[in-house]
Amino acid sequence: MKPFYLNRRQALRTTAMLGAASLFDLKQVLAAAEDKQTAKTPPLSAQEITAIEAALGKKGNYSEEQSTLNISLPRGDLKIKIKGEEVPISFGFGGWVAFKKALDGKSTVLMSDTVLLQEEVNPLISAAHANGLEVSAIHNHFFYEEPRIFYMHVHGVGEPVDLARKYAATIRDSKLYPANQPKTAGSMEQPATARFDLPALDALVKHKGSVNGPTYKYTVGRDDLTIKAMGAELTAAIGLNSWASFAGTKEKAHIAGDIAMLEHEVNPVIKALRQNGLEVVALHNHMLGDDPRMIFLHYYGNGQATDLAKGFRAALNVLG
Repeated sequence: MKPFYLNRRQALRTTAMLGAASLFDLKQVLAAAEDKQTAKTPPLSAQEITAIEAALGKKGNYSEEQSTLNISLPRGDLKIKIKGEEVPISFGFGGWVAFKKALDGKSTVLMSDTVLLQEEVNPLISAAHANGLEVSAIHNHFFYEEPRIFYMHVHGVGEPVDLARKYAATIRDSKLYPANQPKTAGSMEQPATARFDLPALDALVKHKGSVNGPTYKYTVGRDDLTIKAMGAELTAAIGLNSWASFAGTKEKAHIAGDIAMLEHEVNPVIKALRQNGLEVVALHNHMLGDDPRMIFLHYYGNGQATDLAKGFRAALNVLG
């Protein structure tokens, strides 16, 4: 069970409800609020998962623990350079779409992060609206990248298979659609296991990362919070996470990532990153209607991999 958390809005509502109520009434109200917050998300059925994957033409990764199906949408058609040095797509140029049922089980929520060239942004906005989906954010994640890349978040609510078909129709004419991506052979690049001292990085970050070809990535959820949007609980698999991706080598590394914060954590995180030599790249929302409101900060750095890992850990230390 997650730690019990009342945000400011919920606390004010609870205070208004209580009035001059007795201590017994107070315990009842708090117990009801905690029960509501720890309600279990209904799972997607095997049939729903199969139908979603069929609509998009790609298998996803289903998290039983988080009741979330996440399908990756990497932009393998792009060649990206940062500060003139080519970086792998897995460094931070892979989009995704995720499906999760609302807590009441009556609807499903779709959230997506799309990786786009500048000229692709507005055509995708029009396609999303034409298919009954909404745009929740448009922004950069990087400095110094060539070509310039933007990230657009899309969301929707409805029946899972219908949402998948709407999303597929939205991206079908773009490079985001899996069938429009180049067929990839096995990577000839040296894997992250040979590029970095992974145990040393894990010891500094205090988490274990995952190898994705030449890159190494940490994904850290906000298990200290209960965040909801559109009736669903937001967790790491549907985009509520802080992450750090490493590319390059242990002596000459790149780091890029994202920190998921409550509003009062924003400037302490900025201070921690800057004190550790990391650049703040963007500060923005990803979702609409999230409660409590979450702010996301993107950062970048280059140097010794262990120094960069210390900067990421310093930002995590501010959270919660």
